[in-house]
Amino acid sequence: MKRRPHGQRPTIEDVARRAGVSRSTVSRVINREPRVRAEVVVRVREVIAELDYVPNQAARQLVTHRTGAVAVVADQPDGRLFLDPYFDCLLRGVRRELAGRGSQVVLLFLDGPDDLPRVADYLGGGHVDGAVLFSLHPGDRLHEMIGRLGLPAVFGGRPLLRAGDTEPTFSYVDGDNRGGARQAVEYLVSHGRRRIAAITGPYDQEQSAAERLAGYRDVLPDAAPELIERADYTRQGGADAMAVLLDRCPDLDAVFVASDLMASGALEALRARGRRVPGDVAVVGFDDLADIAESTDPPLTTVHQDVEEMGRLMARLLFERTARPASVVVPTRLVVRASA
Repeated sequence: MKRRPHGQRPTIEDVARRAGVSRSTVSRVINREPRVRAEVVVRVREVIAELDYVPNQAARQLVTHRTGAVAVVADQPDGRLFLDPYFDCLLRGVRRELAGRGSQVVLLFLDGPDDLPRVADYLGGGHVDGAVLFSLHPGDRLHEMIGRLGLPAVFGGRPLLRAGDTEPTFSYVDGDNRGGARQAVEYLVSHGRRRIAAITGPYDQEQSAAERLAGYRDVLPDAAPELIERADYTRQGGADAMAVLLDRCPDLDAVFVASDLMASGALEALRARGRRVPGDVAVVGFDDLADIAESTDPPLTTVHQDVEEMGRLMARLLFERTARPASVVVPTRLVVRASA
């Protein structure tokens, strides 16, 4: 092949000539379009690597109407989310799925109401091909803004219904929160626990907290209100809630905690009060995040859901456009360790 002047980048025409195919075929391979034979795809990619060819993103966007970026929007302060291993695991799944499709992640945070116009302007400015949304609260106008923009969107967790809705108007991926909680409490009952408390999450986000509490009530419909304490999905929140429960119900012998992070805090509070786990109080969490569940003292019995796969599924749904919103509920199972 004729050498190009020093410093001049190879072009798509150079790739096409070296691979012995048309320019349009190279374009289809770059944009991961179908209708290209597998052996041709392999050859074109080999030539791209040989020539160190980098597609012109601006020109590519004009042709494909894609930016190659997806927004991940979280209605939480960034400092808090980056301390939450659940969010980290979800984001890892989203990022890996998008990387396999040639897209990258743009993180957007809503620290307060004043951030909403900024985020909405960015989403509507043609900078991203879609959005994955976490931890949104009731009354968030972002739902209606996304609907008005026609931007493909997928929620992490079943979004709370707005007035007049009977079904979510956007696609979502969630775990079997109610079924998982039911498994956890049934396990505690089957092992002779009689005063089973619950530390639940906040009710002002997705429906996960309400669903996990519903699973608890499925097994214990007559549980006394003083056995239930609300927290905020943080370690300190779990510790504080456990302390309140011990003061209020010193005879409790088990606790179902709606997240592993809160459960780790609950274990600390029990240890500080001199309660043996599981001898005096059995503890079951929810999520089965290895960094937490396998490192607590004792290791945590918890409800497993494949959090990273949930992140992958969210990203996948953005690319699998359907006429109606799609919902995926990931199954759960109980993982028994030493805390119960």
